[in-house]
Amino acid sequence: MRLILVRHGQTRHNADGLVQGRADIPLSDVGRRQAAALAAALADEPIQAIVSSPLRRAWDTAATIAAVRGLTVSEEPDLIEMDVGHMEGLSGAEMRSRYPEVLQRWLAPGGTAVPLPGGESLAAVQERAWRAVTRLRERFPDGTVVAVTHNFVIAGIVCLVIGLPLDGFRRFRIEVASRTTVEVGTERCLLLHLNDICHLRALEHGPAPATQP
Repeated sequence: MRLILVRHGQTRHNADGLVQGRADIPLSDVGRRQAAALAAALADEPIQAIVSSPLRRAWDTAATIAAVRGLTVSEEPDLIEMDVGHMEGLSGAEMRSRYPEVLQRWLAPGGTAVPLPGGESLAAVQERAWRAVTRLRERFPDGTVVAVTHNFVIAGIVCLVIGLPLDGFRRFRIEVASRTTVEVGTERCLLLHLNDICHLRALEHGPAPATQP
């Protein structure tokens, strides 16, 4: 199975640098434009199915992609973002002020196995995300599937695909509205593309100026 992992478009929380977990924050105007750019970039892919996290920012991104292809979106609950518990909606400064010991454990070796206060661990996210990948591989063993999901979910999947310890997720980045492509077989997995955001370049410069007659 060829699995295209799409991170949802930008939200206001993303733009403001706030922690975003299960809070159901919608796409911003920028995020909606990013979703449209993703849909255009994926227009020629032989997509067999599109699945999404139940959160609106992912679902609306998936729906934009699906509309171009005449496909429907299926919900996959195990692709929901990490439950960040009491960290939800905090800025970096607020996290460091309120939870210094938690952040210290999170950054230490093995910290990915430690649940966040009132939330879950990154190891638990990786485990449930891989269950979703396994189910998709069983349904579409030779197909191409788009899965619209979230930062920590994609990071956990990538670490498993390339055999990187989960703590190694800090060695790469998953941008909003990026696509990461993996090949998932029964005996081996391959990382084909990581954090591809080429389709967003045109958005950085805005629309082209009108040509004068």
